[in-house]
Amino acid sequence: MELHLVPIKKPAELNIILGQSHFIKTVEDLHEALVNAVPGIRFGLAFCEASGERLVRWSGTDETLIALARENALAIGAGHSFLIVLGNGFYPVNVLNAIKQVPEICHIFCATANPVEVVIAESSQGRGILGVIDGLPPLGVEDEAGIAWRKEFLRRIGYKL
Repeated sequence: MELHLVPIKKPAELNIILGQSHFIKTVEDLHEALVNAVPGIRFGLAFCEASGERLVRWSGTDETLIALARENALAIGAGHSFLIVLGNGFYPVNVLNAIKQVPEICHIFCATANPVEVVIAESSQGRGILGVIDGLPPLGVEDEAGIAWRKEFLRRIGYKL
Protein backbone atom coordinates (compact mmCIF):
# COMPACT_ATOMS: atom_id res chain seq x y z
CA MET A 1 0.00 0.00 0.00
CA GLU A 2 1.14 3.52 -0.77
CA LEU A 3 0.04 6.80 0.79
CA HIS A 4 -0.48 9.95 -1.26
CA LEU A 5 -1.42 13.55 -0.52
CA VAL A 6 -3.66 15.07 -3.19
CA PRO A 7 -4.09 18.83 -2.90
CA ILE A 8 -7.46 20.23 -3.93
CA LYS A 9 -6.86 22.83 -6.63
CA LYS A 10 -9.27 25.78 -6.43
CA PRO A 11 -9.39 29.55 -5.99
CA ALA A 12 -9.00 30.50 -2.30
CA GLU A 13 -12.48 32.01 -1.99
CA LEU A 14 -14.39 28.91 -3.15
CA ASN A 15 -15.80 26.29 -0.78
CA ILE A 16 -15.75 22.56 -1.42
CA ILE A 17 -17.57 19.59 0.03
CA LEU A 18 -15.81 16.22 -0.17
CA GLY A 19 -17.64 13.04 0.69
CA GLN A 20 -18.30 9.39 0.02
CA SER A 21 -21.38 7.76 -1.42
CA HIS A 22 -22.40 4.33 -2.64
CA PHE A 23 -24.26 4.55 -5.93
CA ILE A 24 -24.16 6.15 -9.40
CA LYS A 25 -27.52 7.81 -8.56
CA THR A 26 -25.48 10.18 -6.36
CA VAL A 27 -24.82 12.64 -9.19
CA GLU A 28 -28.46 13.37 -9.95
CA ASP A 29 -29.59 13.22 -6.31
CA LEU A 30 -26.90 15.65 -5.14
CA HIS A 31 -27.67 18.01 -8.02
CA GLU A 32 -31.36 18.02 -7.03
CA ALA A 33 -30.54 18.48 -3.33
CA LEU A 34 -28.32 21.48 -4.06
CA VAL A 35 -30.73 23.33 -6.37
CA ASN A 36 -33.65 22.65 -4.03
CA ALA A 37 -31.72 23.89 -0.97
CA VAL A 38 -30.52 27.15 -2.56
CA PRO A 39 -32.33 28.34 -5.70
CA GLY A 40 -29.86 29.82 -8.19
CA ILE A 41 -26.85 28.05 -6.62
CA ARG A 42 -23.72 27.82 -8.74
CA PHE A 43 -21.75 24.60 -8.34
CA GLY A 44 -19.79 21.83 -10.01
CA LEU A 45 -20.10 18.21 -8.91
CA ALA A 46 -18.00 15.16 -9.75
CA PHE A 47 -18.35 11.55 -8.59
CA CYS A 48 -15.81 8.73 -8.98
CA GLU A 49 -17.66 5.63 -10.09
CA ALA A 50 -16.19 2.54 -8.36
CA SER A 51 -17.37 -0.24 -10.70
CA GLY A 52 -18.62 -0.73 -14.23
CA GLU A 53 -17.08 1.85 -16.56
CA ARG A 54 -15.37 3.58 -13.58
CA LEU A 55 -15.83 7.07 -14.96
CA VAL A 56 -15.85 10.44 -13.27
CA ARG A 57 -19.55 11.28 -13.51
CA TRP A 58 -20.47 14.95 -13.25
CA SER A 59 -23.15 17.64 -13.14
CA GLY A 60 -23.59 21.24 -12.07
CA THR A 61 -24.77 24.71 -12.97
CA ASP A 62 -21.47 26.42 -13.86
CA GLU A 63 -19.01 25.15 -16.49
CA THR A 64 -15.90 26.47 -14.70
CA LEU A 65 -16.92 24.87 -11.39
CA ILE A 66 -17.80 21.61 -13.13
CA ALA A 67 -14.33 21.53 -14.73
CA LEU A 68 -12.70 22.14 -11.31
CA ALA A 69 -14.75 19.36 -9.71
CA ARG A 70 -13.89 16.90 -12.50
CA GLU A 71 -10.17 17.73 -12.41
CA ASN A 72 -9.96 17.30 -8.63
CA ALA A 73 -12.10 14.15 -8.54
CA LEU A 74 -9.88 12.54 -11.19
CA ALA A 75 -6.77 13.46 -9.16
CA ILE A 76 -8.30 11.96 -5.99
CA GLY A 77 -9.40 8.87 -7.91
CA ALA A 78 -11.03 7.15 -4.92
CA GLY A 79 -14.06 5.00 -5.66
CA HIS A 80 -17.45 6.41 -4.66
CA SER A 81 -15.96 9.74 -3.61
CA PHE A 82 -17.65 12.95 -4.65
CA LEU A 83 -16.54 16.56 -4.73
CA ILE A 84 -18.76 19.62 -4.90
CA VAL A 85 -17.20 23.00 -5.73
CA LEU A 86 -19.50 25.85 -4.69
CA GLY A 87 -19.55 29.16 -6.52
CA ASN A 88 -18.42 32.39 -4.88
CA GLY A 89 -21.06 33.52 -2.36
CA PHE A 90 -22.48 30.01 -1.78
CA TYR A 91 -21.57 28.20 1.44
CA PRO A 92 -21.64 24.63 2.80
CA VAL A 93 -23.64 25.70 5.87
CA ASN A 94 -26.60 26.33 3.54
CA VAL A 95 -26.52 22.92 1.81
CA LEU A 96 -24.93 20.39 4.18
CA ASN A 97 -28.19 19.20 5.75
CA ALA A 98 -29.72 18.68 2.31
CA ILE A 99 -26.64 16.72 1.21
CA LYS A 100 -26.68 14.57 4.36
CA GLN A 101 -30.34 13.71 3.67
CA VAL A 102 -29.50 12.16 0.28
CA PRO A 103 -30.02 8.42 0.96
CA GLU A 104 -26.80 7.19 -0.65
CA ILE A 105 -24.44 9.61 1.14
CA CYS A 106 -22.19 7.69 3.54
CA HIS A 107 -19.76 10.30 4.85
CA ILE A 108 -18.69 13.93 4.56
CA PHE A 109 -14.91 14.35 4.90
CA CYS A 110 -14.87 18.15 4.85
CA ALA A 111 -16.75 21.28 3.88
CA THR A 112 -14.40 24.24 3.69
CA ALA A 113 -12.80 27.10 1.79
CA ASN A 114 -9.44 26.31 3.44
CA PRO A 115 -6.56 24.72 1.56
CA VAL A 116 -7.22 20.95 1.60
CA GLU A 117 -5.01 17.93 1.10
CA VAL A 118 -6.74 14.57 0.71
CA VAL A 119 -4.91 11.65 2.32
CA ILE A 120 -5.19 8.69 -0.07
CA ALA A 121 -4.29 5.04 0.43
CA GLU A 122 -3.59 3.13 -2.77
CA SER A 123 -3.51 -0.66 -3.04
CA SER A 124 -3.52 -3.06 -5.97
CA GLN A 125 -7.35 -2.85 -5.90
CA GLY A 126 -7.67 0.93 -6.01
CA ARG A 127 -7.70 4.11 -3.94
CA GLY A 128 -9.51 5.17 -0.78
CA ILE A 129 -9.72 8.39 1.21
CA LEU A 130 -8.25 8.03 4.69
CA GLY A 131 -9.05 11.61 5.66
CA VAL A 132 -8.27 15.22 4.90
CA ILE A 133 -5.92 17.93 6.08
CA ASP A 134 -8.23 20.96 6.26
CA GLY A 135 -6.47 24.30 6.68
CA LEU A 136 -3.59 25.07 9.01
CA PRO A 137 -2.86 24.15 12.68
CA PRO A 138 -3.93 26.44 15.55
CA LEU A 139 -1.56 29.16 16.74
CA GLY A 140 -2.97 29.27 20.28
CA VAL A 141 -6.19 29.33 22.30
CA GLU A 142 -8.76 32.13 22.01
CA ASP A 143 -8.88 34.64 24.85
CA GLU A 144 -11.69 36.97 25.93
CA ALA A 145 -10.93 39.36 23.04
CA GLY A 146 -11.10 36.43 20.61
CA ILE A 147 -14.44 35.34 22.05
CA ALA A 148 -15.80 38.88 21.69
CA TRP A 149 -14.53 39.09 18.08
CA ARG A 150 -16.10 35.70 17.18
CA LYS A 151 -19.50 36.67 18.62
CA GLU A 152 -19.46 40.07 16.94
CA PHE A 153 -18.39 38.57 13.60
CA LEU A 154 -21.25 36.02 13.59
CA ARG A 155 -23.76 38.81 14.27
CA ARG A 156 -22.24 41.13 11.66
CA ILE A 157 -22.61 38.51 8.93
CA GLY A 158 -26.15 37.63 10.04
CA TYR A 159 -25.71 34.13 11.49
CA LYS A 160 -26.68 35.20 15.03
CA LEU A 161 -29.08 37.82 16.34
